[in-house]
Amino acid sequence: MTTAPRIEPFTPPADPAQLADLRARLRATRWPDAPDGAGWSLGTDADYLRGLVTYWAEEFDWAADLAAQARLPRFTADVGGRDVRFVHVRAAEGSRGALPLLLAHGWPDSSWRYRKVVPLLTDPGAHGGDPADAFDVVVPDMPGYGWSPAPRDRLLSSIDVAALYAELMGALGYDRFGTAGGDIGSHVSRYLALDHPDRVVAVHRTDGGVPVWAGDLAELAAEEREWFAAAAAWGATEGAYAAMHRTRPQTAAFGLTDSPVGLAAWIIEKLRAWSDCGGDVERSYAKDEILALITEYWVTGTIGSSMRMYHANGAIDPVQLSRRVEVPSGFALFPGDLLRPPRAWLERTTNLVHVSEPPRGGHFAAFEEPELYAAELREFFRPYRPAAG
Repeated sequence: MTTAPRIEPFTPPADPAQLADLRARLRATRWPDAPDGAGWSLGTDADYLRGLVTYWAEEFDWAADLAAQARLPRFTADVGGRDVRFVHVRAAEGSRGALPLLLAHGWPDSSWRYRKVVPLLTDPGAHGGDPADAFDVVVPDMPGYGWSPAPRDRLLSSIDVAALYAELMGALGYDRFGTAGGDIGSHVSRYLALDHPDRVVAVHRTDGGVPVWAGDLAELAAEEREWFAAAAAWGATEGAYAAMHRTRPQTAAFGLTDSPVGLAAWIIEKLRAWSDCGGDVERSYAKDEILALITEYWVTGTIGSSMRMYHANGAIDPVQLSRRVEVPSGFALFPGDLLRPPRAWLERTTNLVHVSEPPRGGHFAAFEEPELYAAELREFFRPYRPAAG
């Protein structure tokens, strides 16, 4: 007889001593030199980071952010012998036909990515939407990200995390559900659909992942081959971080775990480069929003474990990468995202039923443009709701 997983409330802890240590480290930073006028051309801009660090040390209110997080009910569950922390918010009272929806984040983020959209999805009637579009929303922190402890026995791949999420949804009483994700979360949602097609009603993604094709490139359409070439060029100029994560994540983890400024530089450069911000990161995120994410990584000590997932995913059998998703699939291709796939590739690799191109937003669209993202999910999942069946 299988025992149902333990599910209990979880509150992110506050540790004043840890915060005092963080501020002392920030004030004692040993700064590297930078060429005059380098800006962001060599990586994170030194002048911008100095200003952000001063604000972090002297003004950022971590306690206020924890209080804001507490407004979203969090829980912890023993799933497959692993402690998974997650947000779980049921649809607003009176909603009919609410669809359970699992949202899967990527790197370098956590459930932070979906903070703004949870209220829009669970109570659309209070935010200008149709109450009939309400969801029961589940947003886990992947093991080794955010508040979920890092696995110590072995590295978990996207396939492993998808299996954990399927078990979690079952423990919550959701036999059938939708899933949506971006970045690594896009891969996790894909494997949920591939390995649990009897439970996933539809899958929504904001990217098609890094292109992989085992056959002859001549078999692909011209637009697909162009996309492959663009992906290779992007990897050569922008992919050094991923190569480090995939091959030697533990080496980088020592410095990033010990230095909050190093950690901030590693994350902030990606927030700026991958967002639809026109080069001004604070056009997409307020300082407090940026620092909420970075401080979460600092206090949980999860930058190393988050990077190690790239190593695990790099070991996935190529056969898995070429499987076609037969569950109804939809994509929102935001203009500021990375490696936007052509329609021909999406049709080749999924049972494509929906593609949209929102006017604004980037890699972290759920955080950058929560209203657009929420509207996209409401529209896509409408035909798959229990009441519609």
